[in-house]
Amino acid sequence: MRSSILSLPVGAALLLLALPALSAESEEETAEKKPHLYYELTPSIVANIQKGAKYLRADIQLMTREEDSLAQIEHHAPALRHELFMLISDQEGSQLKGPKGKESFRKSALKALQKVMQALTGKEMVEDLFFSSFFVQ
Repeated sequence: MRSSILSLPVGAALLLLALPALSAESEEETAEKKPHLYYELTPSIVANIQKGAKYLRADIQLMTREEDSLAQIEHHAPALRHELFMLISDQEGSQLKGPKGKESFRKSALKALQKVMQALTGKEMVEDLFFSSFFVQ
């Protein structure tokens, strides 16, 4: 005897049809629940800047949720540091002293590092960037 979805009670049939959607939501929720992993770019980033200040010193933490990404970020840290140095050298010190300027720079730096990782590995890998210290003089 052949069983089909048509011979099931309506409630059971609806549950079977909803299972793919439920499993997709579970995968998304699982990805969101993965722990945050951080990689600290050491030593501190120190670079010359333009107008209004002489240099910037920052301690930067990069966030990801994948162990494999953490290893790749560590492996490509020299390229990431280089990108940050180049980005910092184009900044104006007077803009970096205020909160809006710091946040704008943080977003620019995140996008730049994601672009580097995309080019080197095929994935952005860096989900966020945080300053644990930021000093402009």
